[in-house]
Amino acid sequence: MGKYEKLLQKIVQGTADANIPFEELCQLLKRLGFEERVRGGHHIFRREGIKEKPNLQKDGNKAKAYQVRQIRDIIIEYNLGDKM
Repeated sequence: MGKYEKLLQKIVQGTADANIPFEELCQLLKRLGFEERVRGGHHIFRREGIKEKPNLQKDGNKAKAYQVRQIRDIIIEYNLGDKM
């Protein structure tokens, strides 16, 4: 199992929301087909067919826990875990 598959599994399980590296989360979203746009400290992701547009900000070098939960909800709702 590769690095991003492990990260995806960690996010879906929901056991470490406050301990997800920000840059790795951004790379995971790109691998899932999202396009990234950066405005200041905001990293905005969008993908065709998905109405939500996750907006991520750093918390040190980690992603904010509530934003990781939002990403988990999107992954589960749109069944994106199978796209890896």
